[in-house]
Amino acid sequence: MKLPRAWRRLGAEFYARDTLAVARALIGKILVHRGGGAACAGRIVETEAYLAEVDAASHAFRGRTARNASMFGPPGRAYVYRSYGVHACFNVVTAARGSGEAVLVRALEPVLGLASMRRRRGASAVRDLCRGPGRLTVALGIELDHDGVSLLRGPLGVWWDSSADGALALDVTPRIGITRASELELRFCLRGSRFVSGGSRVSARA
Repeated sequence: MKLPRAWRRLGAEFYARDTLAVARALIGKILVHRGGGAACAGRIVETEAYLAEVDAASHAFRGRTARNASMFGPPGRAYVYRSYGVHACFNVVTAARGSGEAVLVRALEPVLGLASMRRRRGASAVRDLCRGPGRLTVALGIELDHDGVSLLRGPLGVWWDSSADGALALDVTPRIGITRASELELRFCLRGSRFVSGGSRVSARA
């Protein structure tokens, strides 16, 4: 399946910058996976930034390991890990090589390949197909095998819609579903989206 002509793939320069800037800028971009004979895509409506030395919730907080090696770059790669032994979670690697920083994609608004998403998820409600980091990877067919792959080429990547105009309104909140460094306001959501994964008190609007 061909992607819309207005969509453009993000280049390395998008990822190779401040992690908070990338987490904000990812809102409204489109995560695409073309695999299994189908293209599935969703508009990103929720992200969380994970930093390095100052962020106790980050997998990179205690340094590089075999599990988190992809977090250390280069930027523009996928970091995919298993959460609680059950769910694959998809992140984009950011900042300079060796930084150990990434942005978790927490929720999508499905826009392409809904039939394939429903088949994988066993869910019929569009709102619930990609509302959560574990749900969206199942819906798009993203697996642990995608850990470390380049987002700049190949079947998995992030795109922007060149026909979309105007800045998006965001809400900024503490991250959810974690216990360490839970007070840090590093979660970004598309304001008013019904596809956001979970409720949390809005700390700021941007």
